[in-house]
Amino acid sequence: MSIMQSEELRGVAFQIILESGDARKMIHEAFDLMRETLFLEAGAKLDVAKDVIIRAHDSQSGLLQKYASGINFEIDILMVHAQDHLMTTMMLNEIAIEMLYLYKKIG
Repeated sequence: MSIMQSEELRGVAFQIILESGDARKMIHEAFDLMRETLFLEAGAKLDVAKDVIIRAHDSQSGLLQKYASGINFEIDILMVHAQDHLMTTMMLNEIAIEMLYLYKKIG
């Protein structure tokens, strides 16, 4: 059994935080576009946000694969923050997709 270095783990955590933050910014830009009834642009912004979320999720999945293969690591507060940031961004994206549908329906 090997141990993942904390520097490598921090790098993954920062990558997840960065990409989640980028996606969250795009989602809020999509909300602004929805309010202006620019639905195609909002949808495109959400598509890009989804791609960024997938990259962040892939980083998370990489950690799970390493853990499953027997590599141990200690989870610190930075990783907890990264996971929280990713999950809330994923939820916000789901809500934004539903809101875009509703905006289109009433607009």
